[in-house]
Amino acid sequence: MDRDGIIANVTVIDGLGGATVDCFVAVEGGVIREVGAKADLPSAPRLPVEDGAGRTLMPGLIDCHVHLSLDGAPDAIHQIAGDPPAVAALRLATNAERSLAAGVTTVRDLGAKLHVDIDFRKAVVEGIWRKTPRLVLAGRPLTMTGGHCWQFGREADGPDELRKAAREQIKAGADWIKLIASGGILSPGTQPESPQLEEEEMRAAIEEAHKAGRRAAVHAHGAAGIKNALRAGIDSVEHAYFLDDEAIQMMLERDVWLVPTTWACKVIVQEGHEGGIPCHAVMKAEAALERQRESFRKAHEAGVRIAMGTDAGTPYNRHGENARELETMVELGMTPMEAICASTGRAAELLDMADRVGAIEPGREADLLLIDGDPLADISVLCEKAKIAQVYKAGVSVRASRA
Repeated sequence: MDRDGIIANVTVIDGLGGATVDCFVAVEGGVIREVGAKADLPSAPRLPVEDGAGRTLMPGLIDCHVHLSLDGAPDAIHQIAGDPPAVAALRLATNAERSLAAGVTTVRDLGAKLHVDIDFRKAVVEGIWRKTPRLVLAGRPLTMTGGHCWQFGREADGPDELRKAAREQIKAGADWIKLIASGGILSPGTQPESPQLEEEEMRAAIEEAHKAGRRAAVHAHGAAGIKNALRAGIDSVEHAYFLDDEAIQMMLERDVWLVPTTWACKVIVQEGHEGGIPCHAVMKAEAALERQRESFRKAHEAGVRIAMGTDAGTPYNRHGENARELETMVELGMTPMEAICASTGRAAELLDMADRVGAIEPGREADLLLIDGDPLADISVLCEKAKIAQVYKAGVSVRASRA
């Protein structure tokens, strides 16, 4: 299919909670025009037909938390601090291609050095580089002096400096503003549960984001930092490894999204010191893992809105292996359908893209993933490259068919 065609005889997972067998999906001009029963497909259709017998068609995955300029190196902070901008940009382009080939058709990149993410998107718009998911970008994360991500973020202190720093990201072309409300696993000298930016500082930046029609996301592990960000008006909370009941209730009352990045912590513990990950990061991940798993379960059971995000680019958390996050969410209590919806329709809601992507329904762009097998029966098929039959972005195949 090249922007026009029909995929027939498939099971359709629509990204909104529905699954229907023996369907066809018609695409014209890169947009889904019709979804119907196999029996209703004309005997002589005017568009070319691809037979999807035995396969599942679902929306392309949406990863709401990546770092494309990192590639899963054991010491991610050292890598990003040492990369010249040109090297960071080349990593970004390579990782964008890997993500798209694995069925990730939209990403939200939540932090890159020196706006290389925004510069890369300019190259995409100009047609210099085409092999990339749709890009939602945050530019440089805003952190206190010496705070988590200072090596590539924008250090700022006090409400006035945070307001200016947010305006700088908006001026550069950021779609979201990324704030740092607590220490991190990877940053030496910071503790995940320790608050960093204060409520008043974050409020100033969030106000600037909202005035400009943008939204704001916060890196926050500890409950105190999470609650500071919630009171400041944040739109999405990233990680949230140490949630407490009050924070969960505040998220529910404010209708704030959680992007839990469950695989990122697990794989650091799994690879450990033997994999070359710095000792301080392994120790913090080991101390956080069970609390993180408990926090996810409690938030899910309480009904907090959850969108998929991997933190891809952190140690051994490689672009192109994003579906490991769905495996882990299912392991922690989600049904396969819930995990898929969190990675498609729900993620599109978070990114204000629900009118364009994230579901198989007429009018949305044909960002599609054709799978050998049934991810509702076994979510791990999404992690097997051999099971990915086709990936389409706006109806155009981004990989050769194996049929």
